[in-house]
Amino acid sequence: MLLGIALRPLHALAMAFGVFMHRSDSIYDDVPSERYQFPKQYLSRVRQCEGDWIVYLEPSKVRETRGYFAVAKVQEVVPDPRERDMFIAVIAPGTYLDFGEPVPFRDGGDVVERGVLNDVGAISGRAQAAVRILSPADFARIVERGLGGEDAVLPRVGDPASPGGFADAPAPFEHLSTGERIRQLASRAVRDRNFRKSVLRVYGERCAITGLRLINGGGRAEVEAAHIKPVEAGGPDIVSNGIALSGTAHWMFDRGLVGLDDDLGVLVSRQANDAGAIRSMINPSGRLLVPRRPSEQPRSEFVAWHRANCFKH
Repeated sequence: MLLGIALRPLHALAMAFGVFMHRSDSIYDDVPSERYQFPKQYLSRVRQCEGDWIVYLEPSKVRETRGYFAVAKVQEVVPDPRERDMFIAVIAPGTYLDFGEPVPFRDGGDVVERGVLNDVGAISGRAQAAVRILSPADFARIVERGLGGEDAVLPRVGDPASPGGFADAPAPFEHLSTGERIRQLASRAVRDRNFRKSVLRVYGERCAITGLRLINGGGRAEVEAAHIKPVEAGGPDIVSNGIALSGTAHWMFDRGLVGLDDDLGVLVSRQANDAGAIRSMINPSGRLLVPRRPSEQPRSEFVAWHRANCFKH
């Protein structure tokens, strides 16, 4: 069980789930894993979600939209001290989770969020609302598709990156109740799996330091998802706190033999016993190869933390 994730009692399932619409180029001061800024017109809806779970949705008009891309729990709603008539939904620490498999608003002919359909089955104007209440059934359906199941992206049991496999085996996702799905969100196994899938997806299954994309004979990517700031040190399970690295590069990064400067240039520790060999492994640019979306690139505070606490100067 993760610290910071409180499970509501099953008799409280009538509390409101919600959808928060977000785009990475938003004019609002959003950091989805930490806060969601919104105007007063949505206050009553967001307050219904206080103490409950929401899913984030990227609008359909965004190019290459991710659809429903993450889930999080609203800790509290407070006035924004910097802007009049603006409010902040504070996200409970340790609850945000990127979906390993983002869920499209339309999946073929199926609309995943059934609550936006009118009486004749057409999409209503409600779908345009930036904040809206989500039924328990829709919440469970979106989370099920977003978390998905184990597949070829996952590390093998016994891999060096995952000694002994996951600490707690994930339960099957079929036919789980809404309450059981909330419990899944607290599972370290589920969070590890989705963090890995999310990071490998945005990095194209390519090592960000060497530039190599290696796929083994079984079709499995030989690359790992490294937390920049470890979970044990309070690092979140978000894409911007992750890097896709080969096993060797991951080992060196975790042990401080390589690090990153503020411009994401790759640093080699003076304490490395073969610094020349390490430099020869770095891709020709000398910099980390990052995702195209700025919101998915390593955040400066995590990079600075690693440099101050892990990198061997």
